[in-house]
Amino acid sequence: METLDLLGNGFAVALQPMNLLWALVGVTLGTAIGVLPGLGPALTIALLLPITFSVPATAAFILFAGIYYGAMYGGSTTSILLNTPGESATIVTALEGNKMAKKGRAASALATAAIGSFVAGTIGTLGLTFVAPPLVEFALRFGPADYFSLMVVAFVAVSAVLGSSMLRGLTALTFGILLGLVGIDLQTGQARFTFGLPELLDGINVIVVAVGLFAVGETLYLAARPKTDASVIKLEGRAWMTKEDWQRSWKPWLRGSFLGFPFGALPAGGAEVPTFVSYFLEKKLSKKPEEFGHGAIEGVAGPEAANNASAAGVLVPMLALGLPTSATAAIMLSAFQSYGINPGPLLLQNQPELVWGLIASLYVGNVMLLVLNLPLAGLWAKILTIPAPWLYGGILVFATIGTYGISQSWIDLVLLYLIGGVGYLMRRFDFPTAPAVIGMILGPFAEQEFRRAMTISAGDMTTFVTRPLSLTLLIIATLLVVVPLLLRLRSRKVG
Repeated sequence: METLDLLGNGFAVALQPMNLLWALVGVTLGTAIGVLPGLGPALTIALLLPITFSVPATAAFILFAGIYYGAMYGGSTTSILLNTPGESATIVTALEGNKMAKKGRAASALATAAIGSFVAGTIGTLGLTFVAPPLVEFALRFGPADYFSLMVVAFVAVSAVLGSSMLRGLTALTFGILLGLVGIDLQTGQARFTFGLPELLDGINVIVVAVGLFAVGETLYLAARPKTDASVIKLEGRAWMTKEDWQRSWKPWLRGSFLGFPFGALPAGGAEVPTFVSYFLEKKLSKKPEEFGHGAIEGVAGPEAANNASAAGVLVPMLALGLPTSATAAIMLSAFQSYGINPGPLLLQNQPELVWGLIASLYVGNVMLLVLNLPLAGLWAKILTIPAPWLYGGILVFATIGTYGISQSWIDLVLLYLIGGVGYLMRRFDFPTAPAVIGMILGPFAEQEFRRAMTISAGDMTTFVTRPLSLTLLIIATLLVVVPLLLRLRSRKVG
């Protein structure tokens, strides 16, 4: 009952006129960004991080959450119309959605994607509403050793899951941790890795790193890629569904929702795995499996639901534990730091208006997205006609102005483009960028909890294995490393 009361207070915050306006701006911008191939919510939120210096925290996070949810919706449009996924999580949608579009059923495909996203987003947000509070109560039992072991799980998970190899993931993670250690050591007061520059004594601003890796680096990478021409399939008729489409879609919507949410809440679970699982599950359960590969509507409905439910799942560990499980969550975590707010178990107690206002805004944003996506799919497709040089040039201009506006320091601009150059090389050689941001944010926290654990135990390293919770987490981290290696060795022997 207490949760419902808190959610009611959250709606009182989310339904304030200015917050409704921020939510509308967020979902509209997010949908537009999701439509543009290659440009995702992480890049967009990174570009907008400088607004945290002038916009109230609640309004900013309502905007960011709207962008996040909107991009999940918008990514399906290009998957269906162009066979070009706007987000990696919508790759599966393209398998059947584009086939439907080529058969003149683009309107039905877009409708089942939009309604499925609405259903899944609502179910996922309900999960966030009722799962986050008990998870917080459990997390309050964590000691410093437990927290450090939890950070180790997060480090291993993002390194193992994100990117083409664990070595690349660990390299990106190490780069991020090194950036996070720049500045004054809070315990000893000694300067670290500042190279004699007084501007670095306070450390490197996480906004500079996020914008550099995701905005500058990603833009340089996209601009360097060869241009591919694609023709947009014209929409025929209204974006609506037949009675048969409804009958074939509602069960995949529900199954996809309950698949996507727990995957999103796992460390580095992401949306890619549940969308593929949903696709193969629907193919297995379908009464018309022969249609798969030729435009089966279940192959759009299920994966799109899994995709959007996972977006809500990602917010659970970020708000309850302070752990980002995706690139977008890592950027949002850096925004919390800009406001001097530490996400984690105490966030729901110390900032209830912010947290519950954010959760309530997700319900409101889902309704806004349904209204935006059903009638305006053709308009979103026209965004693809923006000339690429204008788009990339505009991103770099906004990145430069926004970064310089933070501190008016030329050092930040130099760092922005140096880190952007590193971001380009990481994308060029298939190094994941998300572990770098996660390492920068969580690295100092891990160091702090490690030192606290050592202080409490008088330097006894066994404290990490004598505490049951810490030992369990370290075993999970070990399994995340060992199991993939064993599976790889086994596949080689079989091959």
